[in-house]
Amino acid sequence: MFLTVLERSLSLAQHNIGTLFKTGWAYILLLAALNFAIGASLMPETGFTTVSYMTEPVAAADEGALRALAGLANLLVGFSIAIAYVRRILIGAQDFPIAFGGRTVRVIVYQIVLGLIGMLSLIPLFLLSALLAALTAGFGLLLLFLAPFIALMVVQKFSVVLPAAAVDDPLSLRESWRATAGLGWSMAFAALVMSLLAGALVGLWALVLWMSDGLLPANLVWQQVRSAIFPMGMMLILVWAFASLHATFYGLIRERFAEKLGLKHEDLEQVERTQSAARSKAHKALAGVRRMNRR
Repeated sequence: MFLTVLERSLSLAQHNIGTLFKTGWAYILLLAALNFAIGASLMPETGFTTVSYMTEPVAAADEGALRALAGLANLLVGFSIAIAYVRRILIGAQDFPIAFGGRTVRVIVYQIVLGLIGMLSLIPLFLLSALLAALTAGFGLLLLFLAPFIALMVVQKFSVVLPAAAVDDPLSLRESWRATAGLGWSMAFAALVMSLLAGALVGLWALVLWMSDGLLPANLVWQQVRSAIFPMGMMLILVWAFASLHATFYGLIRERFAEKLGLKHEDLEQVERTQSAARSKAHKALAGVRRMNRR
């Protein structure tokens, strides 16, 4: 199942690069202008020593605060791009080039909730790993190593609420957890691979911009442009990777969107078999607990 989820996510991302730019062009221009203005205000007289103002060492508290606000602004615009991208893929929406409203707020709130779920799920895992380490160091260290991945699995099972909110589907966190029965580990592995892919692409983007200094040496105007387009490109890469991933998750639990995402009937049948097996195991485990309680 992991290969199916990953393959469909990568295929969806590959075939919708153009869609990302068609739906997000206005936001992309906004990102570029925003980062150019902030980068110009933070640029030293001698120019940046790194790729962007985002990667420069913080010299003063005011600079750190402004950079934090810039990061929040980039995330806000990034969420707007992701919403427009997912809406175009799933429902063919032709929204206004720039829009901000209740839909964007819901997606942001859900993303904050998912972040909190991820952090809170690490607490019992770390406590359990410490307890196991006191009894048997090997299992404790193993659980400590696996804890972030387990937390990632938990977050991904809830993450379907993000594309659902983008298309105004009132899917709740509880429904997301239930609908992804049997898919948790596959979703986590796919998210891990997509994270590594996004990280590699961001690193490649930074390397290309860094090498551009050889073509335009001591050019302060280009340094300002480079400083602005680095966070812009990084945000586009993250949106492209994770919006495609979560749209695929959503299509696997909402059959009416399967055809739009290029999912095959066999994929949905495999998901149904996996979910049925997971439910069967859960019912058997629950029945066993009930029998023990009766005794």
